[in-house]
Amino acid sequence: QVRLVESGGGLVQAGGSLRLSCGASGLTFRGIAMAWFRQAPGKERDFVASINWAGDRPYYAESVKGRFTISRDDDKNTQYLQMNSLKPEDTAVYYCAARRGALGDRSTQQYDYWGQGTQVTVSS
Repeated sequence: QVRLVESGGGLVQAGGSLRLSCGASGLTFRGIAMAWFRQAPGKERDFVASINWAGDRPYYAESVKGRFTISRDDDKNTQYLQMNSLKPEDTAVYYCAARRGALGDRSTQQYDYWGQGTQVTVSS
């Protein structure tokens, strides 16, 4: 059974930082693409960042480029999202996603597995 478990969310002031983690089990972590999405209340789930199987092709939504960094540690079956210079508009539930493919994608439909989400709240 595949499980993705996010952690690291919380409440932070604008301008602050958080690091999200996503631990994976029940799948071969090496060789698959990973991503982060987020969903604010009343809105659709939006792409945040993805990383390919080798970890050398990160891709970001324009809204987070330069502030967020996605990475992965295959030895720990874990991916991360370092979030700096946080803004109130970054407030959302953040979801980890895994895709049975080498490259990341912006579409939620391309991902096979999802975590339960972790809340990030940025106060002004």
